[in-house]
Amino acid sequence: MDTAQTGLWVVVMLVLLALAFDFMNGFHDAANSIATVVSTGVLRPGQAILFAAFFNFIAILIFKLSVAATVGKGIVQPGVIDIHVVFGALSGAIAWNVITWYYGIPSSSSHALLGGIVGAVIVKAGAGALIPGKILTTVAFIFVAPFLGFVLGSLIMVIVAWIFRRTRPSKVDTWFRRLQLLSAGAYSLGHGGNDAQKTMGIIWMLLIATGYSAAEDKNPPNWVIISCYAAIGLGTMFGGWRIVKTMGQKITKLKPVGGFCAETGGAITLFLATGLGIPVSTTHTITGAIVGVGSTQRASAVRWGVAGNIVWAWIFTIPASAFMAAIAYWISLMLF
Repeated sequence: MDTAQTGLWVVVMLVLLALAFDFMNGFHDAANSIATVVSTGVLRPGQAILFAAFFNFIAILIFKLSVAATVGKGIVQPGVIDIHVVFGALSGAIAWNVITWYYGIPSSSSHALLGGIVGAVIVKAGAGALIPGKILTTVAFIFVAPFLGFVLGSLIMVIVAWIFRRTRPSKVDTWFRRLQLLSAGAYSLGHGGNDAQKTMGIIWMLLIATGYSAAEDKNPPNWVIISCYAAIGLGTMFGGWRIVKTMGQKITKLKPVGGFCAETGGAITLFLATGLGIPVSTTHTITGAIVGVGSTQRASAVRWGVAGNIVWAWIFTIPASAFMAAIAYWISLMLF
């Protein structure tokens, strides 16, 4: 087999690996989109995953590809990316996702991918090969996204409680069972819009590095865009039931009105971040919003121990996936 054929074979394998990560992203983060709507009883699990997968995919019609551009061109200096870096980054991210999924920990696929890229690049070329601006912004949003979700979720809950203060609880419950379909759809739209673009970005990064796409192109090829949105939608359809229980029941008990407020606060945060081209964690965002809604009732309504364990997972995600990516990078040097 000649060099060109070998190169093409490796690129195809890495694209498939990236789409597997995208599928796992939808699978792993399905709980973020559907946990509240399932835990409140508005939709059955089977209905909820189809509902969320549909909105994951139609995000292709809504959002510009700002996040894909950030991941594809804004994290690493030109000329550093090669097939080994991409393999290491994806392998590290996938390994961390599998571990956290198995233990039912709602960690961030986004930061697992960022950690994977950082770990593989540092092993190859050192920290100087990274572009600090976008990385620092993304790391800052580990804290900004859940805080913004917390503030918006709690603020919306307070406003809704004031507006409906004289309405019978049964009537409020009936109305918000319907309204939660809108908020869940909006959140799933934001989830697809931000998360699918991260995989687009790394495939685009790979195609540029191997000469299959030009560095001056403004967007990745259309087949990349469609396949990434399809993969995350399919991943959501298969769901991640271990994490649904943590997100929907263990942090705080939600009623439909609370689910609506949490999803709406989370959706606003995701729409804002995607518009700014910032890869954020849907997990962090919805967790912050759920905690915000729960805290408006009383502090004891939130199981702070569970929330604290989730925060530790957030903190460890980037270094853990970076370490795994570094190992995978060295393995790839021996494989191809």
